[in-house]
Amino acid sequence: MRLDAFGFVVDDLAVTMAFYRQLGLEFGEIEGEGHVEATIEGGVRLMFDTIAVVESFSEWQPPSGGHRMSLAFLCDSPEEVDQRFASLVESGSHGAVEPFDAFWGQRYATIHDPDGNPVDLFAPLAPVSEVE
Repeated sequence: MRLDAFGFVVDDLAVTMAFYRQLGLEFGEIEGEGHVEATIEGGVRLMFDTIAVVESFSEWQPPSGGHRMSLAFLCDSPEEVDQRFASLVESGSHGAVEPFDAFWGQRYATIHDPDGNPVDLFAPLAPVSEVE
């Protein structure tokens, strides 16, 4: 057995796809009434379904009491963390944690996706060869 996919329920598929495209994800065609996937490095799929799709086969209810999971994107450099954060905020996303140099050795920031899920952006402060 292996982990094959992460699935998210979203309010607006087009808005969600536009957000994650800014982070480098490439999506296939929208299937049916609102399902789309992006295959990420290693072959794991990131899947997005509209509320209507999920309600068509389950008694789905939105989570309560806060977020239980987030995604984290490794950027190529500390400067890319700043650039991606600024670009996403400029596009209307909520910047939850402004980019900063974290004590654990990363440039780090958190932005919320269109459904309010936290998405971390990070990069090592020192080149990888210096960290190892």
